[in-house]
Amino acid sequence: MASTSDKAVTFTWTQPGVAPAAPVLQPYDLFPTRIWQARLPSLRARFAEWVAAVLQMRAADPKPAGRTNRQGWNSKDMAVLEQPIFAPLRDAVRAGCASALREMGVSDIPFELQSWVNLHDRGGFNFLHVHEGCLLSGSFYLQVPPGSGRFVFRDPRPGVVHGYVKGAVPNGCRDIQLTPEAGLLVLFPCWMEHFVEPHDNDEPRIVIAFNALTAGTVGAPLAGN
Repeated sequence: MASTSDKAVTFTWTQPGVAPAAPVLQPYDLFPTRIWQARLPSLRARFAEWVAAVLQMRAADPKPAGRTNRQGWNSKDMAVLEQPIFAPLRDAVRAGCASALREMGVSDIPFELQSWVNLHDRGGFNFLHVHEGCLLSGSFYLQVPPGSGRFVFRDPRPGVVHGYVKGAVPNGCRDIQLTPEAGLLVLFPCWMEHFVEPHDNDEPRIVIAFNALTAGTVGAPLAGN
């Protein structure tokens, strides 16, 4: 009889030449990755006003900032949530980030928000990227017409893509597709690779994307949606 640790199972050998009974395996899920979601129905009355403000921003400066956005528009302004019109959303985002950071054990770090518009026209998408150097990243979905591209997280374990097992099974490799809706707030670790699938509607898909940064670093250039 061989035993490993107090928490491990015990495996008993049978007689030579007889097939052994399968050991009773105790599963342990390691390296969990947490994201957060919240719906903000109390802000719904402001959505039309905010959509109009975003479209006005685009009309005033139609050239997209670039970065990872393709076939759409993203703002050069990286402090969109600091505009007075977005104050209720800014307050909700800050409160959500503060709550998530408490769970992450870094509630004592002062933070600021970096925020921008990420808009997709028909066929628009974001290619795979991360938001390096941040405490936390996130998106608020302002306008999500039918056919909007899904937000996709890549499995963060770098070696799993080379494994044989694929799919939603233990130790399998798969992407996680998040189907957005208007009013949905999503927070995630900045190092999570993610992309946005192509948009299939003539009405634009509009997101306010943001990073929570340690205070005093908002001016630093960072990868963004």
